[in-house]
Amino acid sequence: MQPPQKLKLLFAINPVSGGQSKESWEESIKTYCEDRPHELNLLMLNGEDDEDRLTQEIETYKPDRVVAVGGDGTVKMVAERLLNRNIPLGILPAGSANGMARDLALPTNAEEALNVIVNGRVQPIDLICVNDKDLCLHLSDIGLNAQLVKYYHDNNWRGKLGYARGVLRVLLRKRPMNVEISTAKGMMRREAFMVALANARMYGTGAVINPEGDVSDGYFEVIIIRQFSWPEFLKMFWRYRPFDPKKIEVFHAKSLTIETRKRAYFQIDGEYRGLIKRLDARILPGQLQVMLPQEEEEV
Repeated sequence: MQPPQKLKLLFAINPVSGGQSKESWEESIKTYCEDRPHELNLLMLNGEDDEDRLTQEIETYKPDRVVAVGGDGTVKMVAERLLNRNIPLGILPAGSANGMARDLALPTNAEEALNVIVNGRVQPIDLICVNDKDLCLHLSDIGLNAQLVKYYHDNNWRGKLGYARGVLRVLLRKRPMNVEISTAKGMMRREAFMVALANARMYGTGAVINPEGDVSDGYFEVIIIRQFSWPEFLKMFWRYRPFDPKKIEVFHAKSLTIETRKRAYFQIDGEYRGLIKRLDARILPGQLQVMLPQEEEEV
C-alpha cells in the first residue's frame, strides 16, 4: 500500500470572521493532522497587514496548499495572493457568509472539509476582472444589493435581524437606474433596480440569483432586475423555477461595459466599493486552482 502523500499546508485563519472564535477550527486542524504526515503552518490574520504577511509566508514556506479559514472575505484575500502561483486554494468555511463554499459544494464539517483539502481534486475556476484592477471570485453588482451591503457595514448590523433591517431600508428607498450595457453582441438600454455580474450561483445569504451558473465555463452571467417582484425574489430562496424574463433578465457574457446615467452603488464579493457611473468587466478563464471534493464514480 502506497504511503499517504506528505503535504505542506499553510492555513490563513481569520480569528474573528463570523463573530466567533476559531479555536475549535484550530483544534480540528491540529487533531486531523496529528496522525498524518502533513506539515502545518498556522498564520493568524490580524486585519492590518494580512496581505503582506501571507505573501511573505507563501514565498518562504512554499506550501503545497494554502487554506482560507473564514468567510468569503478571507477566501478572496487568500485567493488573490495565489494568482499566478501553481498552488491550490483550500477552504474551511468558518465565516458568517460562506457563499463561495456553498457554491462549490464544500462540506461545513471540519474533518470532511480537511479531507477535501488533502485528498480532493484540483479544479481551475474562472475569475472576473473588474475595471482592470479588481478581481471578482463570486458576485458583483450595482444597485439594490450594493446599497444593502453599504448599509449593513455602515451600521455594523449582524445576523439575520440586521440583514432584515437592511433589506427593509433598501426597499423603502429603492429607485430604478437607467443603464446601458454593451457586449460583443451590441448595446442594450434598460431601466433596472440592480445589475449583477455572477461568476457563481448564490450570495452568502443562500439566495440563488444565477441558478445555471458554472465557475469553470469561461463565462459570467449578467442578471438584470428590471422589476422588483416578491414572487421572483422568493424563487431565489426556494426550489428554483425559471425567472420571468420581463422582470429578471439573464444572459452570458465574456466581457461588457455598463454605464449609468446617475452614480450607482457598487460592490464586489460583499465589499462596498462606492458610487460609480461606469463598469468594465471581462472573464479570466481558469485563473484560480481550488480543492474540490472528488467526483463520485458512476456505477
